Amino acid sequence: MSTGPMHPGQHPVDAALVRRLVAGQFPRWAGLAVERFPSGGTVNAMYRLGDSMVVRLPLVGGGAGDVLLEQEWLPRLAPLLPVAVPEVLGAGEPAAGFPWPWSVHRWLPGEPPEEGALTDPVRLAEDLAGFVAAMRGVTVPGAPRAHRGGPVTALDAGTRGAIEELRGIPEEGVDCDVVTAVWEDALRAPGWDGPPVWLHADLMPGNLLVDGGRLTAVIDFGCTGAGDPACDLFPAWNLLPADARKVFREALGEDDATWRRGRGRTLSQALIALPYYRRTNPAMARNARHVIRAITEEASPGEPVA
Repeated sequence: MSTGPMHPGQHPVDAALVRRLVAGQFPRWAGLAVERFPSGGTVNAMYRLGDSMVVRLPLVGGGAGDVLLEQEWLPRLAPLLPVAVPEVLGAGEPAAGFPWPWSVHRWLPGEPPEEGALTDPVRLAEDLAGFVAAMRGVTVPGAPRAHRGGPVTALDAGTRGAIEELRGIPEEGVDCDVVTAVWEDALRAPGWDGPPVWLHADLMPGNLLVDGGRLTAVIDFGCTGAGDPACDLFPAWNLLPADARKVFREALGEDDATWRRGRGRTLSQALIALPYYRRTNPAMARNARHVIRAITEEASPGEPVA
């Protein structure tokens, strides 16, 4: 849960605003209770609407396109995936001083898994591999470019900048020489030379729902689209322990180059997130530390494990 504004230009939202928006555009739901749902998300605020719905509102202008993307693609993707995904029940428009589109989704039960506290990590790894494989197998034409779907080299400047920033935050304890070596290994890995594949492209623990240790739903498709399949390997390091990580890789039949790119992408995201969110989003900062620690431990001194 955020402890303060995460982004410059973040729009203020509260329950009163949500009530006004719902009453103005969906009067059939106007009498339902509205309550802020604590979330580690970085782009949207979530408010429970009654017992069976949730309102998602972007916090910054860059999230408005994500809302429209979900409204367009979720109905097409849902029948093709092995677990539940959000169902858009209402497409809200700017109003009442709120400048961007927003959505009402059906509430999905389950709890986000927590890194280091999984009840059945091997089964979860199998479930995650099944979801990733299903996304890659989608053949619906016209896919947009995934938010993280481009080449690893496009992340180089931001990643190196974050490493240098973390050198100046010694209390975080990041071994900047080791993470630099892992990052450079990802840059040396052969790039994806096949056709772009469908991706969720934001498989953070907060975007997964589990029940009894099993994956039941995947949410937040604001980054979805086509790109490098390495982009959906994030759970290998941001969630799964080493034995389950191996199961995840074997279930997907991942080749060495894709695995190295996936590890580098996951590390890049964590390195950039940690200094940005360390004081405003404890969940994101905690997971970034987990990723950095997991990848550092996986690398031998001075040489990443392939």
